[in-house]
Amino acid sequence: IFIYPGYKFRCVNSLITNFHLPESTLIMLVSAFYDREKVLAAYEEAVRERYRFFSFGDASMFI
Repeated sequence: IFIYPGYKFRCVNSLITNFHLPESTLIMLVSAFYDREKVLAAYEEAVRERYRFFSFGDASMFI
């Protein structure tokens, strides 16, 4: 299964995940769930605020 922007979720109303590598398939998954521009804005703020990324970094919640 490959979920990407434009996919219509049927039962999910929120997503908790960590901050993924830029331009990764995991970013595509998050962008499929939540508007890509808003995801990128959240990532820009995370960089400004010095959040930690990748597997042992900070978490994010998209509602």
